Amino acid sequence: MALDKSEVLAGLTEIIVDETGLPAESVAPGKSFVDDLDVDSLSMMTIVTLAEDKFSVRIPDEAVKDLTTVGEAVEYIVAAEAPH
Repeated sequence: MALDKSEVLAGLTEIIVDETGLPAESVAPGKSFVDDLDVDSLSMMTIVTLAEDKFSVRIPDEAVKDLTTVGEAVEYIVAAEAPH
């Protein structure tokens, strides 16, 4: 069953909130991990690992550097989850 963007956003928001301690309402698709959410590289790797486990996807390191906003991460996860 394919994930929809709202499910991925909700799950990713939960992961980000747990990792950063930010309120859920501060996490939105247009928010930058670094500039808006103050996610450092170590926290980003934790978020990626948790997202991979939660959504059963693989996010290679080279893809992570291109995922600068929450929305880009959601799009990537939805696309990666598509049948292989």
